[in-house]
Amino acid sequence: MPRVAGAAGWASVAWIVCRAEWRALRRSAVAVTASLLLLALTLVATLVSHEQMRAVEAERAHLQHEADEQWNAQPDRHPHRVVHYGHYIFRPVSPLAFFDFGVDPYTGHTLYLEGHRQNSANFSEAGQSSLLLRFGQLTPAFVVQTLTPLVIAFLAFGSVTRERERGQLRLLVAQGLPGTALLAGKLASHAAVALLLAAPALAALAAIGLLQPAVRGHALWMMAGYAAYVVLWALAAVLVSAAAPRARDALLALVGCWIVTVILLPRVLPDVAASQVPRPSRIETEVAIHREAAALGDSHDPDDPHFAEFRRKVLAKYGVTRVEDLPVNYGGLLIEEGERLTSALFVRHMHEEFARQEAQAGIVAAAQLASPVLALRRLSNALAGSDRASHERFLLEGEAYRYRMVQALNRLHVNQVRYQGDRDQRIGSHFWRELPRFVHERIGLAVIVERHVRPALAVFALWLAALVGGAWWLARRLERSPR
Repeated sequence: MPRVAGAAGWASVAWIVCRAEWRALRRSAVAVTASLLLLALTLVATLVSHEQMRAVEAERAHLQHEADEQWNAQPDRHPHRVVHYGHYIFRPVSPLAFFDFGVDPYTGHTLYLEGHRQNSANFSEAGQSSLLLRFGQLTPAFVVQTLTPLVIAFLAFGSVTRERERGQLRLLVAQGLPGTALLAGKLASHAAVALLLAAPALAALAAIGLLQPAVRGHALWMMAGYAAYVVLWALAAVLVSAAAPRARDALLALVGCWIVTVILLPRVLPDVAASQVPRPSRIETEVAIHREAAALGDSHDPDDPHFAEFRRKVLAKYGVTRVEDLPVNYGGLLIEEGERLTSALFVRHMHEEFARQEAQAGIVAAAQLASPVLALRRLSNALAGSDRASHERFLLEGEAYRYRMVQALNRLHVNQVRYQGDRDQRIGSHFWRELPRFVHERIGLAVIVERHVRPALAVFALWLAALVGGAWWLARRLERSPR
């Protein structure tokens, strides 16, 4: 090989190395078979996940329509009966949820709304499926995050060590091949192969972005994140091959790295976080809420300090001395005040629980530099609308809607029902049919980019900088000692 002169000559030599590596991969039956199997698995995962999410979305829309119809079909009745009749709301599915299910299989997607009570989300897939669900589901995200790095490692572990063991590396360096051009060609070839392996998943994201303009930006950011992730694995695999003396050593190192960073850390860290930041069970939380609610006051006790003061203020406001003389229904006012107190208590406990979960997530996020897959999952879940923050938003919106709905019915109780003979009265059903329906607003893309995408891309940038520095050092070492 002739001596390299200038940047153009260096690029030409790197391109020759890149094409030679591609030829070697094409001639390897194992490499071709593994790649084809992974491509087929990614394609199947994409199609199955998309069909599953389409069916889930259709089912939830159907159930929401039925719940709305049942609500509207109520006859004329007392508004407080309507408060206890309750209503169901269902969390809609994001168009990108098919790609990454995130926490959705483990969190409920249905809320039952009723007065004086805050219910948790119900009917999660994990609660209704076998324990096998907890080992992960076959989604495009799972394939790219977990299986693609392993295939990349098997394809690239011998990229440099193979030529070292055959004695070709020393001959190439002796003929004037720069170590930087050699590694650049190897890196470029395996980075292209990594992108090819992720192509079905990236194509699915691109297709959803074209068909769903509302999530086009989300899809583009997801494509960027997954592309960066597989390229990082390709670069790391080539550099390990360049640093290892033998191919089997490189393979063992890469498989060990994959086990630790992709399998072990993501599984162990949540348990560590749970031990560091304990959370009360649902039953313990409900007991605490019940005790605090009892301490707030008893509307049925005329001597209760809070409600005695409330009664005094109401009478003073309307300038009367008896609740029977009020121009509004005092019983409805009492229920309205009790709902205000308990709802504030519900929301406070909800935010306290969210804060504990955020503290646990912070412990896991601290290990992103050691395990880039954690950064990718954070980015992917958030953009797919299947992360913890999206679930929390649904819970908060559901509670806010429950409070507005119940208080609107309580206001009907106050203004449309007389105090005397309260329980025997009814009002027209058109009152609750006119109440607004629940509308779920997803987290905006700008917020997701600021909180999740930028930190993940910063992790990838740091890894890329470290790999580039390692490549330059290894290239110099190869030139000095190609053996």
